[in-house]
Parts: sequence; structure tokens; C-alpha cells
Amino acid sequence: MAVNVDINKCDGCGTCKDICPVDAIKVENSKASISDACIECCACVNECPSEALSLPT
Repeated sequence: MAVNVDINKCDGCGTCKDICPVDAIKVENSKASISDACIECCACVNECPSEALSLPT
């Protein structure tokens, strides 16, 4: 599984992409997308200024 992106909150700032230790995040069309390479380390979740990222439940 990977981190979830709430596209209604995501503004495409790229903070998550910059912090990801495994380069699992791309920002396209001003929205983040998380690949299967995600290791759920929560680095992006903790740094997202718009609180658009969350762990799957």
C-alpha cells in the first residue's frame, strides 16, 4: 500500500516529493501522486503543509 493523497487538499507544492527518501512521489498537474515504491515512512505525511497526505486505514 501507499500513502493516500486527498486531491482536494493537495496544491502541488512539492514538499512531499522533496522529502521522500525513496523518490516515490511525482507532482503532475499540480497534484501529488504516490507510486508503489512508497514504504509508508510518513516523512511526507508529517511535512505536508496542506495536510493532504495520510496513511491508508
